[in-house]
Amino acid sequence: MNFVQFSIQKFGGFTLDLYVRPGTHAARREKVLREWYRSNLKARIPKLIAEWEPKIGIEVAHWGVKKMKTRWGTCNIDTRRIWLNLELAKKPPECLEYIVVHEMVHLLERHHNDRFRSLMDRLLPQWRIRRERLNQAPLAHETWSY
Repeated sequence: MNFVQFSIQKFGGFTLDLYVRPGTHAARREKVLREWYRSNLKARIPKLIAEWEPKIGIEVAHWGVKKMKTRWGTCNIDTRRIWLNLELAKKPPECLEYIVVHEMVHLLERHHNDRFRSLMDRLLPQWRIRRERLNQAPLAHETWSY
């Protein structure tokens, strides 16, 4: 069976090669890649949540991954659910950990106030560096070469 290689250049110089059948439309290639990113991210999140629940002293009832245009993550305090942006699959692991902790801390403190910052400082002292690194990179960046 013949396959065609498509290279995706990610921010930071990392290249991911995607092999598809000849004639595969761009929309299908994008869907396959998006689902690969989703699967990869979903495999990493449970370990992070399990690691941080006892440290923070909270329990996440539900979590999910979705494509978001303007946020890295969000949470619902009432349902104790956190949502993480699919784009985090393309970022360094420490950035994912920062967002997981950030959203979990929001389950204790809704606002970005002194208490929130104090909790973040105690739990993840390097959080500002991680935030800076995450925000230096674009929310989404891919260059497709054929």
